[in-house]
Amino acid sequence: MSLLGNIIWLVFGGFFAALGYILGGLALCLTIIGLPFGIQSIKLGFSSMAPFGKNLVSDRDSSDLFHVIFNLIWLVLFGWEIAMLHLGSAAILAITVVGIPFALQHIKLIPLALLPFGQHLR
Repeated sequence: MSLLGNIIWLVFGGFFAALGYILGGLALCLTIIGLPFGIQSIKLGFSSMAPFGKNLVSDRDSSDLFHVIFNLIWLVLFGWEIAMLHLGSAAILAITVVGIPFALQHIKLIPLALLPFGQHLR
């Protein structure tokens, strides 16, 4: 069932959302300072291509100082905007019964969009 959900997800907007993440990540990778943030954005892009059947997993070292500092920078500069886009998409999709599973996938991506360092979908 997750294969069918992922295919429908890609056809109806998931591909373009992932493409936005990946292109934004590539742009961030052009600078040395933006490199870790670009890598996380690309990671988010690949994670958002097929979210059905995956769960959010935290790494064992997700609370170390490096991850906390970069998550705070990410949250202030990029994370809250991306999370609001996922929340808005979820609200629009939740209007119809057919869109509810896709709204739940957007809600699943919100914590990853807010604090991507030390987390991933598996």
